[in-house]
Amino acid sequence: MNPNELLRIVDSFHREKNIDTEIVFQAIEAAYVSGVRRQFGEEAEIAVQIDRTAGTIQATVNGEPLDEDTIGRIGAQTAKQVIIQKIREAERDSLVQEFSAQIDDMVNGIVQRVEGGATLVSLNNVEAILPRSEQIPGEAYHPNERVRAVIHEVKPQGSRVKVVLSRTRPVLVRRLFEQEIPEIAEGVISINALAREPGYRTKVAVSSTDQRVDCVGACVGVRGNRIKNIVDELAGERIDIVRWSDDPQALIPNALQPAEVDQVLLCDMLGRAIVLVREDQLSLAIGRRGQNVRLASKLCGWDIEIMTADELDEQIDRASAGFMSLEEMNEELATRLVEQGYLSYDDLSVIEPDDLMQMGGLTAEQVEHLVEQAERKAEEADRAAAEERRRQKEREKLEADTAAADQAAGEGTAEPKPTGEVQEGDQTTGGDAGSGHEAT
Repeated sequence: MNPNELLRIVDSFHREKNIDTEIVFQAIEAAYVSGVRRQFGEEAEIAVQIDRTAGTIQATVNGEPLDEDTIGRIGAQTAKQVIIQKIREAERDSLVQEFSAQIDDMVNGIVQRVEGGATLVSLNNVEAILPRSEQIPGEAYHPNERVRAVIHEVKPQGSRVKVVLSRTRPVLVRRLFEQEIPEIAEGVISINALAREPGYRTKVAVSSTDQRVDCVGACVGVRGNRIKNIVDELAGERIDIVRWSDDPQALIPNALQPAEVDQVLLCDMLGRAIVLVREDQLSLAIGRRGQNVRLASKLCGWDIEIMTADELDEQIDRASAGFMSLEEMNEELATRLVEQGYLSYDDLSVIEPDDLMQMGGLTAEQVEHLVEQAERKAEEADRAAAEERRRQKEREKLEADTAAADQAAGEGTAEPKPTGEVQEGDQTTGGDAGSGHEAT
């Protein structure tokens, strides 16, 4: 390989593959070392140096220089394949570096095909994968369809690079807001927090640095046109835009919208917020399958528990009575615990011993004994609840079997009715078994 040809190859790889010239030179040097080693053995001390300007090659074996003919013959016979391999590895590493810098950025791609639930997407010079687990539930993708997603993961895979896309990550919603709402891109409006359950619902907390700009109104847009574009991109996913506040007393009611909140009680030691609502707002605050309160908890960073004032009174009475049944407990300590939001034996099992010692003026031994009792009673309560659920399932099964037997017996003895006479059909009703109030 003459010097001019070598320099031409290096420059070509640099321009076409976006690979640094030094990486190419090092790959060629490594290739020549491999070729020389094949001829002179593994034990030989080999050094190869390429002049970066002139393109000339100098090589030594055990300190002795090789003549140009030997260098040329070795290069022609053995170095070509190794050079190709090294260049491919360099190209892969360049792509890994390029796409790693774009993690969490939104990209546009063209769907190539769908294989086993995974969607393969073309991103210019790389074929990325959108796994089923990173797809919005219910969405379907077709060849030549354009898709927007964020880059979630990048890693080398053999001589290629694996780029994993995602449409379920909360950062996708953030990138769509930045694209559709100029005030966010300009820094006038900030997204302070975001919680998402892909395909169903997202809550976004925003604030404005300019008092003249309504952060919520700007995100919604005139007649909802801005938020509609985002909702359409997310396959109809519901998006709640709430006003951010550094004060949890203000942020938590905002996060629980559209429910109306009467009062927020913060239990700092537990990181819990007890939210009181009216009876008619209870189901709205909790949301379908607890979704509203769950997302609000993620958005605010508080463990939110929804209840009515009557339910809170009942829990306080029950907790006070339960705490007073423990040895080493006194009325003053029980009251202080309830005031701090400790409403169950489980809560006592997670309290810091030093805090409990300080609150009740107890010794370390007394605290240890108190916590042991609480843990034991919590386990007993869990076993009792599990047993009650088992019995309830057995009762429901027995009732269903009895109803089925009665229906079968009735159908077997029923007399046929004249044609045209209206028969009254059986009616079955169903409903939810119940819902908890706490975000999980």
